[in-house]
Amino acid sequence: MSHGVADFDLVVLGGGSGGLAGAFRAAQHGARVALLEPGELGGTCVNVGCVPKKAMWLAADLAQKVALAAQLGFELPAGLPALDWPAFIAFRQRYIGNIHQGYQRRLEAAGIALMPVRGRLQGGGVVACSNGLRLRAPQVLLATGGRPLRPDLPGAELGIDSDGFFQLQAAPARVALVGAGYVAVELAAVLQSLGSRVEMFVRGRQLLRHFDADVTAQLLEDYAQQGIRVRFSHELRSLHGAAGAVLLRDAAGHDEGPFDQVILATGRRPNSDGIGLAEAGVALDAAGHVVVDDFQRTSVEGVHAVGDLTARVALTPVAIAAARRLMDRLFGGAPDARLDYDAIPTVVFSHPPVGQVGLTEDEARNRHGDAVRVYRAGFRPMLHALADSPQRSLFKLVCVAEGEAGASGQRVVGIHLLGEGVDEILQGFAVALKRGITLADLHDTVAIHPTSAEEVVLMR
Repeated sequence: MSHGVADFDLVVLGGGSGGLAGAFRAAQHGARVALLEPGELGGTCVNVGCVPKKAMWLAADLAQKVALAAQLGFELPAGLPALDWPAFIAFRQRYIGNIHQGYQRRLEAAGIALMPVRGRLQGGGVVACSNGLRLRAPQVLLATGGRPLRPDLPGAELGIDSDGFFQLQAAPARVALVGAGYVAVELAAVLQSLGSRVEMFVRGRQLLRHFDADVTAQLLEDYAQQGIRVRFSHELRSLHGAAGAVLLRDAAGHDEGPFDQVILATGRRPNSDGIGLAEAGVALDAAGHVVVDDFQRTSVEGVHAVGDLTARVALTPVAIAAARRLMDRLFGGAPDARLDYDAIPTVVFSHPPVGQVGLTEDEARNRHGDAVRVYRAGFRPMLHALADSPQRSLFKLVCVAEGEAGASGQRVVGIHLLGEGVDEILQGFAVALKRGITLADLHDTVAIHPTSAEEVVLMR
């Protein structure tokens, strides 16, 4: 410590997935690390994102399986059992609490200085803490994440956002979900499966607009079979009424509702305010994201950023991977280490889930024109066929013909899956796509029967 400033090799602002990953990897390389996080460790993912969301998805999945079991001859009490939300939430929060404790143990074992304070850049590698301490390091990692963006509309306070969803203690009877992205699509099926009547209000003409159109069209059909209503081209102008009886008014002055709960899933914004970015000279884009290059460097020497604070792919594993590679470069003797943002796999935990890696058909045609070849397999998974359920799966390959004709000359550039289990199926195929797999490679692989996954290697 010199002149009232504590010296480290790395100061990390934010204890979410990216910040923790960066801190742990830097410490493994021998760096002295300080991690500043005023809230719960784990950030959005652990506390109000992927972890509690997946827990609720699992509860909804069990509810659907119970309904199918009744159709297949299992004797159940009259009426399907309802979820005891408070009891389940206790299990969910206990699981999250165990994650917090695990982080604490790992931080202590790694010798990382965890400070429950906010940090603010002061320039020259100095970070001022909200408790009056000042830290200095040649490298600073910004990983403060993001938060839900509430639309600037009259009456918006009558709705809740995704954070508010995790405060619910029961399934509201009638729910309006505004949005068409990951959060809206996932919460719609969770609530519908757990007893709500859900309507989705979408400004555009497609769910999950960054996903393949064929796959999202099939998802829309599956949602309709579950009773979820989707209103496209809906221009929301205001919310009015009262809590528990909220009305949605569109651009034409028409009202929908009343709804017991309105969930506004209309995007997220970066947590870039209040941490001294402007004063330090860190460049931001129009939406407030920190601008970074391919090596996660900001416009200020020694200051780096990962995760939702940037405009890069907003996925937890992406933040983790980017942070680890950054630390390998800064402290691990790997000067060229950086994350390859091409062909990142992703899954939407809808019911059934959607997964994709690589290019959509439209993206491939824009890039490769007439060389694109598309293969599809539409089917009912075995459980749903046994129960005579209408839910259908759709698997799709997008290939590009290169050189010789035939399957051996077709490189797979996109894999798009909708159906039960695709969240687990996709990972291995994502590795194959990343390694340059061809259609012939898939055809040369013996299928595992009877499974849904075999459809990927059987498409002709």
